[in-house]
Amino acid sequence: MSKIWKKLLLVIVIILCLFNVVKKIAYKNSLKEELKSSVEYIDKNGKGE
Repeated sequence: MSKIWKKLLLVIVIILCLFNVVKKIAYKNSLKEELKSSVEYIDKNGKGE
């Protein structure tokens, strides 16, 4: 019985690690786009004044 629980927990941990990596990659890309749009917005407003 304990072997089943260990395997189950190991699978859950692996899935969570993969999900965390994918989430960080997706967040990194969206953060990059957000920063780029913020810089463009500041640049437009800075020149307008």
